[in-house]
Amino acid sequence: MTKLKILALLVGMVMLFAIPATVSAQRVPPHVFVVTSVDGAAPVDGTVIVALVDGTEAASETTSGGSATITVDQGDSSFAGMTVTFTVNGATVAETAAWTQGGADIMELTGGAPLATEEPSGEAIAGPAGPAGPQGPQGRRGAPGADGADGSDGSDGSDGARGAAGAAGSAGSAGSAGSDGSDGSAGAQGPAGPSGAPGAAGADGEDGSSALGVVALILAIIALVGAGGAFMLGRRS
Repeated sequence: MTKLKILALLVGMVMLFAIPATVSAQRVPPHVFVVTSVDGAAPVDGTVIVALVDGTEAASETTSGGSATITVDQGDSSFAGMTVTFTVNGATVAETAAWTQGGADIMELTGGAPLATEEPSGEAIAGPAGPAGPQGPQGRRGAPGADGADGSDGSDGSDGARGAAGAAGSAGSAGSAGSDGSDGSAGAQGPAGPSGAPGAAGADGEDGSSALGVVALILAIIALVGAGGAFMLGRRS
């Protein structure tokens, strides 16, 4: 009898979803799942059941009164023919279903983790971890840290390639004249010139002494040498 009531409820819910769909073509009827048992027993109130499509949470519901109704609406996406999986208190169960437009199914899940129904013994019993909550907003940006110490100087780079030769510069001004050089050493004595023509015979002198004769002979020789030198100098010039 209970299942018949649930089935009648499902049919009524589907009709409620289908009526707006006939008025507006933009609305796609959802697929409704009613979970009536977990591991052969009615789920304890507070059990979290999540429906996932392609591994992404599509809907979730917390059981109340021994059942949970999960409405999987495709929204802007297309779930037609896709597989719907379920978790109970974060544990994946074995049962799956194919999503259909306007579908309605009663689900009896197994392999989940319903909450304990034993009488409290005074000791707290931790239940299974629930699904992760949505990520919180990003925190405020912290104050900038202090400047770090300067790094050590890097090693010198290698020498670059030699550049092209520059243009030739303008000619410099003429230098000042140098001082006169010192006189050169005397040249070697030139060769003796040819003997001049014999002079006319002198007048007979008085008989002198032999000393005067020698002096006269020397003077005559000097005169001949001087005449020869003068002759040679005249030829050179």
